[in-house]
Amino acid sequence: MDNQRNLLLAVVLCGLLLFGWDAGMNYFYPQPKEPVPAEAAAGAPGDSPAAPAKPTREGGLTDPAAIALEERDLETALKSPERVRIDAPELAGSIDLVGARIDDLTLRDHRQTVERDSGPVRLFSPAGTPAQHFAQFGWLGEGVAVPDAKTVWTAEGGPLAPGKPVKLSWNNRSGQVFTIDLSIDDDYMISAKQTVGNISGRPIVVRPFATVSRTSATASTSTYTIHSGPIGYFGDGVDFGTDYDDVAEAGKISPDGAARWIGFTDIYWLSALIPQGTTEVDADFRSLGGGVFRADAIYDPLTVPNGRAISRTTQLFAGAKDADLLGDYEDTGIAGFQNAIDWGWFGVIEKPIHWLLNQLYNLVHNFGVAIILLTVIVRVFMFPIAQKQFASMAAMRAIQPKMKAIQERYKDDKPRQQQEIMALYKSEGVNPLAGCLPILLQIPIFFGLYKVLMLSIDMRHKPFALWIHDLSAPDPAHILNLFGLLPFTPPSFLAIGPLAVLLGISMWATFRLNPPAADPVQAQMFKIMPWILMFVMAPFAAGLLIYWITNNLLTLAQQSYLYSKHPQLRAQAIKDKEDREREAKREAKAKS
Repeated sequence: MDNQRNLLLAVVLCGLLLFGWDAGMNYFYPQPKEPVPAEAAAGAPGDSPAAPAKPTREGGLTDPAAIALEERDLETALKSPERVRIDAPELAGSIDLVGARIDDLTLRDHRQTVERDSGPVRLFSPAGTPAQHFAQFGWLGEGVAVPDAKTVWTAEGGPLAPGKPVKLSWNNRSGQVFTIDLSIDDDYMISAKQTVGNISGRPIVVRPFATVSRTSATASTSTYTIHSGPIGYFGDGVDFGTDYDDVAEAGKISPDGAARWIGFTDIYWLSALIPQGTTEVDADFRSLGGGVFRADAIYDPLTVPNGRAISRTTQLFAGAKDADLLGDYEDTGIAGFQNAIDWGWFGVIEKPIHWLLNQLYNLVHNFGVAIILLTVIVRVFMFPIAQKQFASMAAMRAIQPKMKAIQERYKDDKPRQQQEIMALYKSEGVNPLAGCLPILLQIPIFFGLYKVLMLSIDMRHKPFALWIHDLSAPDPAHILNLFGLLPFTPPSFLAIGPLAVLLGISMWATFRLNPPAADPVQAQMFKIMPWILMFVMAPFAAGLLIYWITNNLLTLAQQSYLYSKHPQLRAQAIKDKEDREREAKREAKAKS
């Protein structure tokens, strides 16, 4: 009766895990609904978009009305003649001469979706649009006319490209000339040299500043494992502890420590300001209301004597969080820039996995195959440990009669029983925990690969084969709707694809090959667990399932080999199974 009750409880807990997991995945990683054509969603001019939808993993607008309004606003704003074009290898867009705003940036090498005609990812959009996100450079001053958001600047040069700088200038007609010299590299870094020249006949005091403003409506999902939101390097490390809600509640947050860079991050994208050298700045995050936030870098006051000019240079990174590229920028002196990727506690494992995956990809030119090769390398590395595990299992089998004798002899004295068993382990040279070591070592590797697949821009939209077009996304094929033949999308807890089924089958096979558990309830749990995990793992990235399936297949091959090297384990496992079956038949016969 106790066994039946325990089994029923186990089934109920597994059901709660299954449905609870689905609810959790929908909460933390909501998926946008199928997009509605812009023409159908546009509505009348001047209509406001609906309230922002819950963030998705990649971020961006998901409400059809907001998407249509964004397209309409961009079409109007980007037609302005008061713009200077940006034409760099990785960035395209324009600079608004009204306010000297960099507010139009798209990433040439990254598409919005896996579809090849989906268009480039848009990172920056002008102020007032539903997806507003832009950078601005200027000055604060007392007793001196400084440029503001409505100032119309004069441009020299253009388009902005590597080796082709653009100079913006404005004369306040009171003896001061303000200039912003913009340059760009081959990747995502824009440099802005802000200079003020003074010929007014008296000294003036100004404070150069740089800001990045954005709406949280386009933010990617932020979870306890992957940060999205305000970010920066303050003091001696990167701060992942501040989110949009914190800033909205406080109104203004000024992190402790000297700011080496400050901005906003999504899972894949980063917009950050890097002040000049080790120059002190006042760095803070502000809520501007309506879900709009700003990161400020305000330099200390500068006294500009008559007849002199003083400059400050700020860099703006606006692009994809490519680990190697961020590392290259870090090598130039930008502190902790590679840690803009939220590697977390297992960064010491994740970074080598990321490096090895990239090396394997360069070799085979397919990240799916690279993941399979990575799994093989991990298993080869762990094979000596697995051999020790099986040797320990064989030793444990050999001392079973002695253990049973001790348990029988001291059945009424549990402390003495435990003491004698430990003495037996020591005298026989057996470590009962040795079998757990491979599992414990696999946990950080599995989590490390999970973080790499979730965070690395290298994995985004990378195909494997057949129907797997994005290894960082779940398996798109669903058995329940006959792989798309039926006109509905199953709920995520029933969205089982071929990869999930292969995972369940391969895990069931590995459990079958292991020695059966002595406890009947535990044995039943092992029978159910592969199929529960099949449902739990289905919403995970396809690349992660490929890793686990490959790992299970290699485990089967490894266990078959090791059983051949330790035949006593196989023989004992068969004997134990036959004994349990005979015992179960006797119990059933006695009850009848």
